Amino acid sequence: MSLSLVFDATGGLALFMLAMAMMTEGLKVFGGAGLRHMLEHWTSSPLRGLASGALVTAIVQSSSAVTVAVIGFVNAGVLSLHQAIGVVMGANVGTTMTGWLVGLTGVGLPADLLAMPMLAIGVALRLGAGSGRWHGLGNALAGFGLFFLGLDMLKSGFSGLAEAFDLGSGGAGPLTWLGIGVAATVLTQSSSAAIAIVLTATAQGLVGLEDGAAAVIGANIGTTSTALVAVLGATAAARRVAIAHLGFNVVTGIIAFALLPVLVPLLAGLEHGQGGAAVLLALFHTIFNLAGAALLLPFAGAASRMLGRLFRSAGDDIARMHFLDGNVARTPDLAVRAMLSELQRLRQEAGIQARIALDEPGTGSARLRQTADALTTATRTVAEFATRLGMTAMTRQASEQIPAALRCARYLASAAGHMIDARTVSVGAAREHDHPVQTLLGEVIAAAGAVAVAAGPAAAEAAGERFEAAYEAAKSGLLIAAAGHRIDIDRVEGLLDSLSGTRRLAGQLLRADRLLARMAGADAAEAGEPPAPQPDAPPSVPE
Repeated sequence: MSLSLVFDATGGLALFMLAMAMMTEGLKVFGGAGLRHMLEHWTSSPLRGLASGALVTAIVQSSSAVTVAVIGFVNAGVLSLHQAIGVVMGANVGTTMTGWLVGLTGVGLPADLLAMPMLAIGVALRLGAGSGRWHGLGNALAGFGLFFLGLDMLKSGFSGLAEAFDLGSGGAGPLTWLGIGVAATVLTQSSSAAIAIVLTATAQGLVGLEDGAAAVIGANIGTTSTALVAVLGATAAARRVAIAHLGFNVVTGIIAFALLPVLVPLLAGLEHGQGGAAVLLALFHTIFNLAGAALLLPFAGAASRMLGRLFRSAGDDIARMHFLDGNVARTPDLAVRAMLSELQRLRQEAGIQARIALDEPGTGSARLRQTADALTTATRTVAEFATRLGMTAMTRQASEQIPAALRCARYLASAAGHMIDARTVSVGAAREHDHPVQTLLGEVIAAAGAVAVAAGPAAAEAAGERFEAAYEAAKSGLLIAAAGHRIDIDRVEGLLDSLSGTRRLAGQLLRADRLLARMAGADAAEAGEPPAPQPDAPPSVPE
């Protein structure tokens, strides 16, 4: 056996993997917001999710890329787990397109007939377009050209190897080839690469049809490794999607493997012509993924409910990110949406904890400090994420959200730092014997509580105006009480300090509300949705 055959096979695989990466990245750039819109708005039911997942995967030529994107969408609150399960099933159907490309073109037609024109057009677009969508299309076309060259090299290598070896007649059975398919996919981190190897080797007679079919099943199972690695240390939602992906592929693979004795003779009866074995394996790959989707899709709802009960523990507290992890950072526009969802969650948590501090004076200071520390830690995590995200390339609209997110995180952290002041006012009101002062402090507490849990910008602004009036009245009332010797001056000074801190708490929450409303409006505008109405000019509150 000549070393040139080995170099042809390994070089062809390397070229193929490079081509797949260029195709996937280029088509993602060229598709841009359209692919995001498809996954966001074409997934209202599991069946529509299946169709959109299959279509997007067929376009970008990578089920792993689509699955990781789906994990990010679930984290960002764009997709529910129920919808994501349908998209993941569809991604497995869509990835069979690679097998058809190998079977119909990569094996039967001369490489230069397809590769050279695509390379020429792709490189021309890369050089002429500069950057943006057309540059991405150039990358994709150049990738397609390299795809066919890589397949041609694989074909040459395996053709020579087939003359020296006959693996199909060896002792290795289908179960061994199943493991080979899993291992090849895990090592290359690309089921498309593993399937291309299997289909080409089978077409050249190096591997038997039954063994090739078993290896294709193994590649289908092995592709889940990308998602499993991606969710290590990630959010609970991300881990649920990865387990759904693994579960679907394993169950589908078990069924397909069990039916091999029935399906392989049927496939063998259809084989004819050069490259026929590769086409039949591509057909087999498509059939068992479609059959698996048809069998398991009706159980998507039950699966999502069962998975929803996983990964819940006492550790899922305020400080833990619900929407942000390393997966969403790979898609800047998606990361901005996830960051907005995280800030909205933290604003809600800050409001709930502020309301507890105001309405439940018996709550211990230690508990409130722990809550404030958790909120501060969470806002710091969001701010660090926003800072890193600001260093990546993204659209102008998305980049404008970064400073707003940093300011919002700062406002929420500042609000958390004044929870103890709110509790001090509440305790002071409960212990106050001067009825007029007690009433005034009660108005401040009620108004601050309304700010804390206000539903919508208009309600928040109205609550802010009410708070300002209550604050000024309480401050004047305390000074009058001190001047009339009704309350000790030291106690008045302490209450005034706590009132000032409570005012800052309410003001920072209001500022966060305004920023979040603007960010949500900008995000809706970029997605083509009608912007939410903005409030009128707000009253002045301390910075």
